[in-house]
Amino acid sequence: MKPRMRIQVINPNTTASMTAKIAAAARLVASPGTDIVATQPDEGPVSIEGYFDEALSVPGILEEIARGEGQEIAGHVIACFDDTGLDAARCFASAPVVGIGEAAYHMASLVAGRFTVVTTLARSIPALEHNLVRYGLASRCGGVRAAEVPVLALEDPHSSARDRVSGEIDRAIRDDRAEAIVLGCAGMADLARSLSAEHGLPVIEGVSAAVRLIEDLSVMGLSTSRIGGWASPRRKPLSGRYAVFSRAS
Repeated sequence: MKPRMRIQVINPNTTASMTAKIAAAARLVASPGTDIVATQPDEGPVSIEGYFDEALSVPGILEEIARGEGQEIAGHVIACFDDTGLDAARCFASAPVVGIGEAAYHMASLVAGRFTVVTTLARSIPALEHNLVRYGLASRCGGVRAAEVPVLALEDPHSSARDRVSGEIDRAIRDDRAEAIVLGCAGMADLARSLSAEHGLPVIEGVSAAVRLIEDLSVMGLSTSRIGGWASPRRKPLSGRYAVFSRAS
């Protein structure tokens, strides 16, 4: 019997309800032979809203990868739309690592000539714009819009978060000439299908996109190149909680 594929989906923040939502989105699109292992760090910010939170979350992400690789994980998904710690994770992990931001951008570019990103807070816009340039897709993006919704408001069913996101989609279609929408937060993963039906255009969320890409990488037998910037870390003394990250090149 063919062994089941196991994909680790890491929520880089410590909010359990968001981890559960992310896991549900991942399982919805995973192939029948794929198991989703959803995890979150023991320590760190309850939400990631900008560069400071990103920096605090990276050690926890790497610790989760270390735990996952002891469980025969085929690949890791970093479920923060900023692609927090993605380069470091690719250096450290033996299995492929995909960030939900990069995955969503590439999926959007396959179904639309022009897309708009709708994220949570304006403070996240610079990081997302930087990533679009880095990934070579800035020219395909009509803009990055903020619904001015705190990340944790997405966990409150009584908040106006969905209405605010929907309103930005309306404006993106009208003002940006958007042909597709990318939802710029893992906490929006459960909104994609209903928003797509409501607005009549593709709405892409990165958790689903990243899971499918990890499956394809695994089936094709592809792993991270060790030539250049994503080479494995060189062995050197690391102390305290960082000792687990010691590894020979």
